[in-house]
Amino acid sequence: MTPGQQVIRQWYKQKSWQQFPFQKEMERTYLAGNSGLLNAPTGSGKTFALFLPFLADFINKHPDYKTRQNNGLQMLWITPLRALTNDIRKAMQEVCDDLGIPWKIATRTGDTPAAEKAALKKKLPEVLLTTPESLHLMLAQKDYPAIFKSLQVLVVDEWHELLGTKRGVQVELGLSKLKVLGIPPEDQSHKTRLKIWGISATIGNLEQAADVLLGNDFPPENIKMVRANVEKKLVIKSIIPENVENYSWAGHIGLKLLPQVMELVAKSKTTLIFTNTRSQSEIWYHAILDNYPEYAGVMAMHHGSLDNELRNWVEAALHAEALKVVVCTSSLDLGVDFRPVDTVIQVGSPKGVARFMQRAGRSGHHPGAISKAYFVPTHSMELLEGAALKQAIKQGIFESRDPMLLAMDVLIQYMVTLAVSEGFKADELFKEVKSTYAFADLTSKEFSQLLDFITNGGKTLAQYDEFLKVEIENGVYKVFSRRVAMRHRLSIGTITSEMSIRVKWLSGGSLGTLEESFISKLKPGNTFWFAGRSLEFVRIKEMSAYVKKSTAKKGLIPSWAGGRMPLSSQLSAVFRDKLDEVAHGIEKDEEVIALKPLFDLQKQLSHLPQSHEFLIESFKSREGHHLLFYPFEGRLVHEGMASLLAYRISRVKPASFSLAMNDYGFELLTDEDVDIEQFLEDADFFSIEGLLDDIQHSLNANEMARRRFRDIAHIGGLVFTGYPGQQVKNKHLQASSSLLFDVFSEYEPDNLLVRQAYNEALAFQLEEFRMRMALQRIVKQNIILKHIDRPTPFAFPIMVDSLGREKLTTETMEDRIGKMARQYGAEGVGIEQNKKQRKPGVTRKKGF
Repeated sequence: MTPGQQVIRQWYKQKSWQQFPFQKEMERTYLAGNSGLLNAPTGSGKTFALFLPFLADFINKHPDYKTRQNNGLQMLWITPLRALTNDIRKAMQEVCDDLGIPWKIATRTGDTPAAEKAALKKKLPEVLLTTPESLHLMLAQKDYPAIFKSLQVLVVDEWHELLGTKRGVQVELGLSKLKVLGIPPEDQSHKTRLKIWGISATIGNLEQAADVLLGNDFPPENIKMVRANVEKKLVIKSIIPENVENYSWAGHIGLKLLPQVMELVAKSKTTLIFTNTRSQSEIWYHAILDNYPEYAGVMAMHHGSLDNELRNWVEAALHAEALKVVVCTSSLDLGVDFRPVDTVIQVGSPKGVARFMQRAGRSGHHPGAISKAYFVPTHSMELLEGAALKQAIKQGIFESRDPMLLAMDVLIQYMVTLAVSEGFKADELFKEVKSTYAFADLTSKEFSQLLDFITNGGKTLAQYDEFLKVEIENGVYKVFSRRVAMRHRLSIGTITSEMSIRVKWLSGGSLGTLEESFISKLKPGNTFWFAGRSLEFVRIKEMSAYVKKSTAKKGLIPSWAGGRMPLSSQLSAVFRDKLDEVAHGIEKDEEVIALKPLFDLQKQLSHLPQSHEFLIESFKSREGHHLLFYPFEGRLVHEGMASLLAYRISRVKPASFSLAMNDYGFELLTDEDVDIEQFLEDADFFSIEGLLDDIQHSLNANEMARRRFRDIAHIGGLVFTGYPGQQVKNKHLQASSSLLFDVFSEYEPDNLLVRQAYNEALAFQLEEFRMRMALQRIVKQNIILKHIDRPTPFAFPIMVDSLGREKLTTETMEDRIGKMARQYGAEGVGIEQNKKQRKPGVTRKKGF
């Protein structure tokens, strides 16, 4: 045992803690000089698993570690969330203090005060916790190689959250530079002294995750996978409404179950109530305060738009056991260690197995503790998703995170980042970039186009000086303009969103930020709820919205841009398995058994599809002719498939369709009757032949690509969002990016950023690969066509979804749902079951 290991063993002994086998394995692997991926569940001690071996290694190399100071940056720890850094910093600092190591663990994120950032520039700590964006800001500093010359190890925490995102690509590019620092360009051995470790929760493609992190040039013999086979005890229970058939089928947010939720809160020490959106968290906080005023003072809210000081206060209060309940979003998803939390409540389906596991792990967040999680359905069919979640976790079915490839906008930003600091040589940078997983297939021609773009504006923008950012001097690409350098540093990052306006008290102090689109609709005197407070809007001045306290009980709830999360492919597959159990009458889960009245009604009115069947429903109403399809593949796939099938119908019979969809199926509504049986006889109706061409024709592909291009233009530096406090208005940014898109499309059809916009629209907006797989599955199934009299339990939620598309109405959503339910012979939102039904017609067609 090395001296460093002995010191660490003694520390564990003083704490009366036992090292887990995976922590010992991690220690051996690290001290042997390897890099790789640590796979460990949340709350299992994964931070110590990597930090302590690093300290042991330092102690081995420096016996005078207790007096040795000014060692330079030794460890860089990257996290996806700023909230994570404070928690990890405290844990690391405590270890160093216990061992007498005279280090100060520091953080550098967007929340770090300017004075602290300036101090970090003068003197770096031995351990720095930061984010992908801050890493690139460090690379944008002059003489950055000196910053990293002593760096021994780089750790990427929660790598599964970054993988498959442009922030993950940022990490890959940053690592490609750090790996070669200090190695002469002529050295072809691809050896790196830098250790690189990722920490990841369980995902479906862990080996690929390690490959993406370490890149193509890492010595395979030095890549290791350490798995923590620590069984995390997890108790999951769904809150089931008393009368499921009378519980909302769609269009609600679960508040009818508030009494049951508050019963759980009362019995628990500290509870986190997770919602899927910031608006939902505001609504739930407001509802609890209205109905349970005794929780005022022991309840808080936490989401990404709240002011940093407010969020820090909530986190500190959680640690201090001063809060009974916190309503939160994904801002508290990851790795934050709040020991007092013993219960997690998830409101609405999380739409993914891994996301639910991550949130459930916030309770009992320490080794050996039991995590308790409750699932609150926002509508009845979500109960089936709850059963599917439990089954998937039991079977160890987790989503894969597919890595992003050839994100040219991120690469352009990175190239200018290097040009702003020390500059780069084209051939050296090309080799480094090619070593990453994301750009392994980058061609020299494409790289030359990017070089031409940042120096000359490419083929199209050469006449406009603002796009000529980089100059070449003695073969080195550099930015000499201070204005260009300053604007670029302000724009570093890949997180794009609507322009935010800070919400401030008239008396001073900030509450957080809201999007311009919401604030622009307010008039002086309007009241709205934000940060758990009733506020009266006073005025906008210098990009700040000034407010004062209001006593009004009602007010607007802010909305934030961002689509609803679709059902993941893994969860939808288990969902279909659960549905198959129902169809065969072998349901065992309490959630599925509770839904029996609903499924009985579905069977009575139409059909319950088995795994080898694909259900289509058809009926007529005063709105027109309805066709409903049920692939159970998630909202995004259904959006694309609805447009695709509508287009294939219209090729034969010209028609106009109105489309609606949810995670379970989609609706085609038209004025004229469509003989759907005619199309089901056609083998090409669900075929994947000519799929891309049909998608291009069926959807406004140009408009979808144009929307993607807005973010790409922002990341790639084509549009500047403005200086702090002087942001450019959102409509101006959209107009600028839209104009650029049109110019590129017309005069430079091979433009790499336009091509990327189309590829992203297919991959992320339509999930084209997943749609292709779904169509191949449907082709092999028996087609069940049912002619029905009125909407079924499967159909009704989809039709409710279509209500949100109407532009002008003075009715509330609940009123409109009630009216629609009554129109189709309903009681509330549960359909009467005692009316005599015409026996539905049925057409069966074997898979083509």
